[in-house]
Amino acid sequence: MQRRFKAASLVVALTAISLTLAACGQVGVLKARKSFKDANLLYAQQDYKRAAEKYEDVVANDPTLTSAYFYLANSYDQMYKPSRKGEALNDTYLKKAIENYRKCADTEKDPKLKKLALEYLVNAFGPDKLSDPSQAVPIVEEMIKLEPTEPTNYFVLAKMYEDNGNLEVAEQQLLKAKEMRPNDSSTYMQLAGFYNRQGEFEKTMQALDERAQKEPTNPEAFYTIASYYWEKAYRDFRLKDADKIKYIDLGLQASDKALDLKADYPEALTYKNLLLRSKALVVKDPAQQQALLKEADTLRDKAIDLRKKKAGGQ
Repeated sequence: MQRRFKAASLVVALTAISLTLAACGQVGVLKARKSFKDANLLYAQQDYKRAAEKYEDVVANDPTLTSAYFYLANSYDQMYKPSRKGEALNDTYLKKAIENYRKCADTEKDPKLKKLALEYLVNAFGPDKLSDPSQAVPIVEEMIKLEPTEPTNYFVLAKMYEDNGNLEVAEQQLLKAKEMRPNDSSTYMQLAGFYNRQGEFEKTMQALDERAQKEPTNPEAFYTIASYYWEKAYRDFRLKDADKIKYIDLGLQASDKALDLKADYPEALTYKNLLLRSKALVVKDPAQQQALLKEADTLRDKAIDLRKKKAGGQ
């Protein structure tokens, strides 16, 4: 009988404890919700120090409110000053920012906020802050797994490898981006920029030509090709005259294509003008030189008039 009484008493006690814990938990959740509201107001007012204190209360009382981790991290991030790097308190802000961005990325269900936390986390290891790309690389790789068809992540990763001198892997990332989004012009522009920085002009132009093939009615695609050919012919003093003429003529073809698509395109008119002047510097026949310069002057004046009309219409 006594044992039954003890057992019954224990059950009652455990039930009471459970109810008490549930009540305490509910109070904690309610407190977290109020703190979250107060913190958001302070955050909107850019009072990041007090906002961080409130967000700390939120996650302490209700760690399931995972979006608070992002705003807590960003409050600390806003308090960090690159100019004061090395100062203990200032560096602590960045450390706490990284810790909470990571918590948000690991626990947040909203894919947009999760992505944002990862982006800010990558930035925390950038040149203005910790300047440690080795820690940023796996984060970008994580972002690629989340969004395998988003080209921007491949661009960021490629630049990290390029800056580190790993050009082969950098190129692989850019080619992967093109594979994922073959109709996205930015993938071809990123490839062209990469090859141009490495001095691989033929590959640069191949990427730009591929972009134009994907966008045959976009005059900007052909204008861009013309600008690259002018840059090569005008600035590469190692080129023989025959090669300069070849590149200039290819640039003129591209500018003509752009103007066929959009006759009142001042940028295309300007580069055709520059290409004609460059050709006049190379050809030997004085009559041909004068004809090229005369046409260039006409195009230059037309471009100036178009810009004036556009400025007047604004």
